[in-house]
Amino acid sequence: MQINIADPVLQTNIFIALLALAILLTVKKKPAGSGFDTSLTNELKGVAILMVIFSHVGYFLFSDHRFVFPLSVAGGKGVDIFLFLSGFGLAVSALRSGIGIREFYSKRLRKLFIPMWVVLAVFFVLDAVVLHRVYPPLGIVQNILGFFPRADLYNDINSPLWYFTAIIFYYLLFPLVFSKRLPILSAILLLLLGRFVVGLNLPVAADVLKLYNLHYIAFPLGMCLAIIMQYKGRLSIRLPALPRIDAVFVKMAALVLAIYIFGYTAIHSGVGGESLIREQLISLLSLACLLLIFILKKFYSRFLVVLGLYSYEIYLIHWPLMYRYDLIYKYLPASVATFLYLLLLITLGVVLKHLVTRFNKHGPSPSSTKN
Repeated sequence: MQINIADPVLQTNIFIALLALAILLTVKKKPAGSGFDTSLTNELKGVAILMVIFSHVGYFLFSDHRFVFPLSVAGGKGVDIFLFLSGFGLAVSALRSGIGIREFYSKRLRKLFIPMWVVLAVFFVLDAVVLHRVYPPLGIVQNILGFFPRADLYNDINSPLWYFTAIIFYYLLFPLVFSKRLPILSAILLLLLGRFVVGLNLPVAADVLKLYNLHYIAFPLGMCLAIIMQYKGRLSIRLPALPRIDAVFVKMAALVLAIYIFGYTAIHSGVGGESLIREQLISLLSLACLLLIFILKKFYSRFLVVLGLYSYEIYLIHWPLMYRYDLIYKYLPASVATFLYLLLLITLGVVLKHLVTRFNKHGPSPSSTKN
């Protein structure tokens, strides 16, 4: 059941003010030469998780879609950011230190599966005890194995986890197809495999298959960026130097243009249209503009970095908590409640990540399974 809201525009403005305050109060200047470092990728993940949460809140949790609009329009772009950065991160790591298949699976899959299992176990028990909701045994087994064939926000155990199946697809294939000698061929091969698989008659709901079709390009594109950055460093490519005033003007013009294009494509996203290709290309253009914005800006927000650091845990937790176990929207205005939920999700993300990290320390060491 969706939540009714009085004066959604006012509540949206109050929430935007609270969010902007949290971001601005935690702004720090970037270190010189930081480039595409961990703080930038975590900040991007922080933006991505906000996009996903706002999309779910604005279009599915509240009956009036004006709440958190226009922050709610970019949920699909958030998914593309996560997939893109996953491909980028895996490729950077593999290019630096090589890749052992058994070590990769032991280390990477544990980081994905264990938090997911913990969250599933908690909600399976809570749903049974509190809501008297029991799920089909076959569905439970599929979910434990990482297969989420539906994305029913109101009836599934955790509908946003359709994404888990998509990312597992790439994680399972990555060490098998990646070649340090021919990395660009690896990215192309993953792209082709992704296109082939989404063209099959997969045993998933039609809306999930559509999501696969929309987002399968982002992961290989992230790999391509990592490869380009490596070759740029090896070849010491230098662009022609511009006078300082001209360089500042060019950067500012590029930043303003990227912000405009991102805003325009966020609103005019093609979502709901007949052309999946058009929607896909618009989303990827938005992603490119967002990357440019974050690379060019001179500051970063620690609030966004923290959100990004725990974005995976937050992604796992947010929808069942906010929809089925809401304890905040019932008592507080939507603006304040949404902001408090962000703080609560960060806290729960920290706890979950800490528990999983401690478990992994006591589990089998990845180095013991190294090829």
